[in-house]
Amino acid sequence: MFPLFRVLWAAAGTLAAPALRLMLWVRARRGKEIAARLGERRGIAALPRPAGKLLWLHAASVGETVSLLPVLGELARQAPEISVLLTTGTVTSAELLAARLPALGLAGRVTHGFVPLDVPAWVARFLDHWRPDAAAFVESELWPNLLAACTRRGIPLMLINARLSARSFARWRCWPSVARGLLGGFASIRARSAEDAARFAALGAPTVRAVGDLKFAAAELPADPAALAALRAAIGPRPVFLAASTHPGEDAIILAVHHRLAARHPDLLTILVPRHPARGGAIASLPGAAMAPRRSTGAGPPGLREGGVYIADTLGELGVFYRLASLAFIGGSLVAHGGQNPLEAARLGVALVIGPYHQNFAEAVVALAGAGAARTVRDGDELATVVGQWLDDPKTRAAMAAAGPAAAARFADLPAATAAALRGLVGRRR
Repeated sequence: MFPLFRVLWAAAGTLAAPALRLMLWVRARRGKEIAARLGERRGIAALPRPAGKLLWLHAASVGETVSLLPVLGELARQAPEISVLLTTGTVTSAELLAARLPALGLAGRVTHGFVPLDVPAWVARFLDHWRPDAAAFVESELWPNLLAACTRRGIPLMLINARLSARSFARWRCWPSVARGLLGGFASIRARSAEDAARFAALGAPTVRAVGDLKFAAAELPADPAALAALRAAIGPRPVFLAASTHPGEDAIILAVHHRLAARHPDLLTILVPRHPARGGAIASLPGAAMAPRRSTGAGPPGLREGGVYIADTLGELGVFYRLASLAFIGGSLVAHGGQNPLEAARLGVALVIGPYHQNFAEAVVALAGAGAARTVRDGDELATVVGQWLDDPKTRAAMAAAGPAAAARFADLPAATAAALRGLVGRRR
């Protein structure tokens, strides 16, 4: 079954190439691709290959990219002779790397590129140029044409921070030979939890280990000192409720929560940070937003007489806003998305409240709740109740915030261990 699937998938990718070109052009018009770099999505490299050994790492989006940053630092320390090509699939992850790599002293060691779409000719062109000595993919990136091309060329493969949800596992079990064929190409799968490891093993992955979640080992989100100081001065002693990384459907709930709480806490400032900054204008036009000021326009937080909602629709400033708040709601969890990363906030000492849809970070939520650093709620009514209780009880809120950093640092040694495993993977190529 797997050989037939591989042939059919390769044929489908080839036939889809013209439509995919059009799709890329449309995405570029919408700001979801960088027009000047569309060639990279077709395997056309914009930069030369570094000399010597090259490790290719691929992280789909921002969360996976951030989890790799400590690993990159460890690789630079352990194996300075190895250069790194880091590919991603989103504009936001590229922008994040452009800001973070120089700050970490890694700009000369790590080259960023966009991953090619899974068209056989585009994948071949990409591999012909970069000729990686080894490749590792983060979490659950399984592209059949890409994996098959790497295997044919003898490129050792690893899956790191490997994740397989119950839903994905159920789908793959319907195609056992296909799953076994795809996973069989990996020399090693380093799963983020025992549950994920068991699922990969049940699908026929040959070498699986549960080593821990790299998201528990990430560094603190950065914050521009000048921006932080200016916002603190503008906000003053007002209590701040932060709604971080919200998704469509959650913003109206947050606004309703704010107005309910403001009746008892008239000085409350609610800062709403959308997961995708482009939604800032749409949020400002919602009932209850009262055309709240938007950071993307240069506006600062509203004064006490100007309203209590501030829309922080900028990129890369979440570290600033977590440092301004003592309590935060983690977005993507009141709608059926699966939740955003709560560890970033916990690491900065913020008391957390999380909705019922947090399966993307289930282990982290369990760890934080068990340590007393987070509470889960079922809906907007419960969210308002919990936040109201914390506003009335600063001692409890402070105790929860203080419990976060230790709970979020469970796997502090994991980046070094992951870097060592990747160094060994590169050594497999002769």
